[in-house]
Amino acid sequence: MEPFKGSDSNPTSPGEPGPRRRRPRYSGSHPRHFEQRYKEHAASAYPDHTAHLRTKGRTLAGSHLPVMVAEVMAALDPQPGGCFVDCTLGYGGHARELLVRITAGGAPGRLIALDVDGVELPRTVARLAEFGPALAAHRMRFAGLAKVLAQEGIAQVDGILADLGVSSMQLDDPTRGFSVKHDGPLDLRMDDRLPRSGADLVAKLPHDELATLLRDLADEPDAEAIAAAIVAARATAPIARTRQLADVVFAAKRLTRAQWRAATEGAGRSVHPAARTFQALRMAVNDELGNLRALLRMAPLVLKPGGRLALLTFHRGEDATVAEAFEQGVARGLYERASTDAQRPTPQERHDNPRSSSARLRVAVRATA
Repeated sequence: MEPFKGSDSNPTSPGEPGPRRRRPRYSGSHPRHFEQRYKEHAASAYPDHTAHLRTKGRTLAGSHLPVMVAEVMAALDPQPGGCFVDCTLGYGGHARELLVRITAGGAPGRLIALDVDGVELPRTVARLAEFGPALAAHRMRFAGLAKVLAQEGIAQVDGILADLGVSSMQLDDPTRGFSVKHDGPLDLRMDDRLPRSGADLVAKLPHDELATLLRDLADEPDAEAIAAAIVAARATAPIARTRQLADVVFAAKRLTRAQWRAATEGAGRSVHPAARTFQALRMAVNDELGNLRALLRMAPLVLKPGGRLALLTFHRGEDATVAEAFEQGVARGLYERASTDAQRPTPQERHDNPRSSSARLRVAVRATA
């Protein structure tokens, strides 16, 4: 893959050679839109600004903070020369930590990395280029893990990691359709090769199916009202943009944006009224639970005896699916032990990275006999 040539490829900080870019023009004293945050897109050129945002618990536009890194490394216990799988490469935060450990001292460690995001995958591969052939990246759902390992000539691995959260790059970029705060196309596909977008589901699913999605995939308390509001709104005009859908949800909850802002002012981070609706549609578009179940079935077959499976979930349904599979795996003798309680981020991490707040880590160890 060609290395990504982004903002940092054009030096902008004082004293660096090369042409300087004119900053994007915007009204007011601070950029409000994703594409205007030029300092965040070129973080290495503005270290003071980057540090300031980090102290406020902000994730830089176009970047991602890996969740529970220390806990994940302790769970997987990567050793020099080990062979691991990162099922969700994303920005590469967990992958970098794994690569550092398995290649320590020049050891021939290997990391097989999977991701379906055709936009972010080449960028992350370029960021990890220093590790050379130790990293093998594939654009593949992690339900296809067995196929990828066969292509790589690997029968079993020492550990598998899957971080089931949405990356900040996807959330922050309004062109991807994940944002409830900024207008953009209602896409919601992590993989643009998928045939159905969020707009397609909103346009075609009947009321009962919409309500079921909202309840089962997002614990939405107003599922029936929102489903009814979507059906009524699309009869007048297609719901093709994120702001349109957010407006429908506000109406279904009998709220205005001004009322919501006034009610949550000074309360710190609060969940957007449409966040659960977007979550349910995203999970349905990308078949996230189906993909997870496929990985849970496959993992015991490709883990070495004593190998470890670590899963980071961000939703009650995902966590329950993992907990049930681990319990059944222990009962069947596939795992010698597994988490009975999920580990959560520390209070400090939740402060520094608010997007980690809902994370739950569970670990299973493959039986040795």
